[in-house]
Amino acid sequence: MAGLHHGIRHTEMSTQKETRLPPISVPGRQSCKYQRDSGSSQGKTRLTAEERGAAKRTASITRVNWTSSYLSTWPAHIASQLVQSGRTHGAGGKIRNHGCGDEFGGQVAKPKFLQQLEGYLRRELQAIDPQAPQVQERKLQAYREVFDCFIEDFKTYKPLLSAIKNEYEVTLAYLRDQVRELQPLRARLVMVSEECERRIMGLREEERSEIRALKQERLRLQKVMENMKEKHCAMRAEVSSLQDELAAQYLMYREERDARKLLITNLSSTSCGGEEQEADEEQQSELESKDPVQVELCLRVCREDLTRAQVELNRLHAEYGDVVPRRDWESLEHTHHESLIKIETLQADYEQMRHEYDTLLELHRQMTSDRDGLQNELDRFRKSSTPRPLWNKCAEAVGGAERWAELSHNQSSQRRLEILLEQLVGNTSEPKEFFTGLGGGAEVPVYLRYEGNLKNLHLQKADVHRVIREAWKEKVTEDEKSDKSSDLGEFLHRHLERQHREQAGDWAYSLMESFHQHSNDDVINLFYLILTGKVDESVYHGQTHLLSNLLKVLIKTDTSGSGSLTLQEFREALRMAFPLKTDLDVEEMLSVAQQEQDSSSIGTINYQKLLMEDSDGKHRDFLTLVRRQSEREKQQYVSQLKSQLGGREELTVADLRSAFRSIDPSLDSTTLDWNLTMAFQCTPEQLEKQTAPVETEQLLQRLLVANVTRAGVQTPQD
Repeated sequence: MAGLHHGIRHTEMSTQKETRLPPISVPGRQSCKYQRDSGSSQGKTRLTAEERGAAKRTASITRVNWTSSYLSTWPAHIASQLVQSGRTHGAGGKIRNHGCGDEFGGQVAKPKFLQQLEGYLRRELQAIDPQAPQVQERKLQAYREVFDCFIEDFKTYKPLLSAIKNEYEVTLAYLRDQVRELQPLRARLVMVSEECERRIMGLREEERSEIRALKQERLRLQKVMENMKEKHCAMRAEVSSLQDELAAQYLMYREERDARKLLITNLSSTSCGGEEQEADEEQQSELESKDPVQVELCLRVCREDLTRAQVELNRLHAEYGDVVPRRDWESLEHTHHESLIKIETLQADYEQMRHEYDTLLELHRQMTSDRDGLQNELDRFRKSSTPRPLWNKCAEAVGGAERWAELSHNQSSQRRLEILLEQLVGNTSEPKEFFTGLGGGAEVPVYLRYEGNLKNLHLQKADVHRVIREAWKEKVTEDEKSDKSSDLGEFLHRHLERQHREQAGDWAYSLMESFHQHSNDDVINLFYLILTGKVDESVYHGQTHLLSNLLKVLIKTDTSGSGSLTLQEFREALRMAFPLKTDLDVEEMLSVAQQEQDSSSIGTINYQKLLMEDSDGKHRDFLTLVRRQSEREKQQYVSQLKSQLGGREELTVADLRSAFRSIDPSLDSTTLDWNLTMAFQCTPEQLEKQTAPVETEQLLQRLLVANVTRAGVQTPQD
């Protein structure tokens, strides 16, 4: 109100001198907001090292050359009074007065407080080494300290300036997250580019060697073609000569044929009797009258021809006696080809059947081993465990079967017993008005280390959700600044001390009471399990990343920006956001999303309503289904890993790494190392030194309470 009064007074009396503020002593400004916190908590609240450093740096700003005893409003009172050269000077370079008295005609100096802040900022920036890492963060820290001093000194504008600063801090944190996500992608892009270059060079080298081999083969084939051409010419010459010989031989055979016909005619004529005898005698007399030498020569030639014909006939009979006709040969060749095709098909079917048989044998052996292991485990449990209670009989004590089904859904036997006791105690006694502190012993969690009577605040469910949201938001910001994850219990203790100071103990015990009352709420139960160390904090961050990725995909799919999608678009968006889910899981999510829609939006899905909370801070059934499906997929993943281990009682780092590679070949090295560190409860540097084997059940239980997910699609070989 003093700042507002000062502004009004300055507007009405613009000709007066600047308002003098009462002097502020150095100790009064030394610690800004930390002084008020420490005074109110009377020494109970402890400042962190970062806060003490910020307080010292803020105090140093106010102590350096502090000679002024007032805060000036310069240059607010001269904005409409002075116009210098270029913008505020006249032609002669002098200062002009516009409707003001002579007392503002001179040059007005900067306030000393502004000079001190600028001097401090200048010294801080000069002290920063430009080559040092994270130089921009250090420069931003210097400006942040100066801005904090502004906020603390200007009480009137402190809420607005604080809101502006918080909004910029949130935006910077979001941008850092985006940069952190893109840096691995950039490195991966460089690696993929180099790998592609190497492959291209290898392919080019292979092509060069192949081209050289083809050129050599072409030269060899050219030589072969030349040799074949020479042989072809020689064969043509030989064929021509053989044709000439064949023509001569044909003429000789024709003459011999004529001679044989003549001889046969003569022989047949000699064998005739009766009336032709006289003609024969006449012909005989004519033959006798011929030269006997010629007749003998003809007889000799006939005998030689007969002998040659007999030899040729015997040769043909010997060479072609066993020859198959071409018609029979083609038929037999076709039958043989069909037989070969049938044999090849049968051989391929046989190989496939043999491979399937071997696979079934291996699967049968593995299933037998798993069955024996489960049977032994069952026998051991039967010997060491009591009979399973009939939990359905508890329905009458808690208000009916539906009430009991809602409370005991997906809960362990221990948790069901606790719920039953809580319901019985809640039905027979009034809620406690005060809690008894557990003291400050080492066995007590740090957020419950209080003594005396602590008041029960009777928190509503919406209040519990609000505290959980604020705690997660502040913890994520603090972890990003320190580059390491702090314990949730210690952080909750610091958060309650900062927020509620003397009532921090009341809030801590009231929250624990609310955690037990609302254990059926997924968000509250997850926070409680992480707080008590039963579940790793990575489960919460994994679910947050899962829902954030789903929202990004839905917004990207909604090209119109209306906030609604058709059923087909929503189904495709779910497949894009969850590529490893089965069609049955996707249809189940789609069905639940349709049930949560209004009757007016038939055929469309308003995805913005699906991701909103109700008035009590409870998530809708769609988000609950997404979380439960994720948990079920993790349990299946760990069960498959257990089956791959084959009933081994102890494992080393190498054994578990090999099992992960077998069931999930797409798993990258960074995620695999993180899974191993969660299983063996060690750092990545200690992972290689971990040589002692650990019990298999203990390792699997640690993986079940961490954010372990499948990286690639499950194959049948898995």
